[in-house]
Amino acid sequence: MSSDSRSVDLSNSLESVPVLIEQRSSVLTFPQFQYSPDNVQGPGSTLDPSEVTLPGCSCLSHSCPSESCSCLQTHGQAYDSTHTLLHRTHSGVCSPVFECNALCSCGEACSNRVVQRGLTLKLEVYSTEKRGWGVRTLKSLPKGTFVCEYAGEVISFEEARRRQLAQRAEDNNYIIAVREHAGEGSVTETFVDPARVGNVGRFLNHSCQPNLLMQPVRVHSVVPRLALFAGRSIDAREELTFDYSGGYRNRAPAQRDAGTQSETRRDAGTQSETQRDAGTQRDAGTQRDAGTQSETQRDAGTQRDAGTQRDAGTQSETQRDAGTQSETQRDAGTQRDAGTQRDAGTQSDNHGVQRKECHCGAKSCVQFLPLDLSIISGKR
Repeated sequence: MSSDSRSVDLSNSLESVPVLIEQRSSVLTFPQFQYSPDNVQGPGSTLDPSEVTLPGCSCLSHSCPSESCSCLQTHGQAYDSTHTLLHRTHSGVCSPVFECNALCSCGEACSNRVVQRGLTLKLEVYSTEKRGWGVRTLKSLPKGTFVCEYAGEVISFEEARRRQLAQRAEDNNYIIAVREHAGEGSVTETFVDPARVGNVGRFLNHSCQPNLLMQPVRVHSVVPRLALFAGRSIDAREELTFDYSGGYRNRAPAQRDAGTQSETRRDAGTQSETQRDAGTQRDAGTQRDAGTQSETQRDAGTQRDAGTQRDAGTQSETQRDAGTQSETQRDAGTQRDAGTQRDAGTQSDNHGVQRKECHCGAKSCVQFLPLDLSIISGKR
């Protein structure tokens, strides 16, 4: 694949709109990976993300009415009529998002179908000054706009740990872990790794003051989709970033509200690939069931059990279920090195893993990328 022409489509026509590569991007070695718009079943995973496992509604109108749609009645309304994400966080508690699916009777134009429509925006992968590969939007985006997914292989904890232990100091770690709690002693984990198979989301850089927020969304399957939405209005040609640890409030890493349990973190202690691409790590924890506590930590792979945790009560920072507490926070421990910032940092005392320096340039920058050692340590 040539990386010196704006006409090159990174997705190889797998997306509804081409993902462009900046002309001068040839200054960096472009990473080799298989492009996939959606999550795919990887080693050790017992769930097929493409399998339809969630029930559908019986609405016959083009767009489901909130007063009678079983999907909206059960999970609440996540989008307005323009497909914009609604504010669904109250006092640190996030509501999960469940879209209408293949078994629903409503039409494709239903306002409760957003993430499943795939990429609709013109995005460009380009080489940044200090952080390797990055992604920018070619048009301005209003707050709440769905931008893209963070898609990859859905793998087991054992496979995630094997891959991390096999990484070299210069390699990037893309694994995101999501842990959801559905009652006392019941924890569901989901791990996503876009290093070998992934989409444009793998090129997104970390920022301590990001413009994107990650929200786990369940569509057809119980396996959550890690969707990224504009957290504020974004200008044309502005770089798109998110907090590898899953947060969006730009709090100091060590501060994480105590009641919220859903951290999407990314692990990255040892990341650094061609400098950014694969290095991006995100622990995105997403939670969604009410009553279920979901910690989504993205380093450890992201987890989501969509069908399985959906009732209220679930704690998930990355905003998903109504009672669910999920605040994907940026814990300092979670680190995502996203290829983009692979500068070696200082060695941490944890398993000899290096902390990577953060070059996001934000006033609130904490100097290092988030770092979560839960997978390497084997502690779950």
